Amino acid sequence: MVKRPSSSIRRQFTLEYWKDDDWYVGLLKEVPAVMSQGHTLEELQENIQDAYTLVLKDSWSRVIHSRVRSSRSKSIPICVPA
Repeated sequence: MVKRPSSSIRRQFTLEYWKDDDWYVGLLKEVPAVMSQGHTLEELQENIQDAYTLVLKDSWSRVIHSRVRSSRSKSIPICVPA
């Protein structure tokens, strides 16, 4: 299990899940790349939190490694469907 920092920000996501034989399988509707499974619904919820943390760490790592000295940043609005 991935250890979460105590100063982490709590966010609310929608877990969409279904039963596949003996497994609960699910994904975060707002972040469909985050998927996991568990023998119980509680285990799925723990595993999906770990998967979310790993996806964020991987994304952040890619951003850090792809930066160049001449890069710039700009805030832009992005509309996300509800």
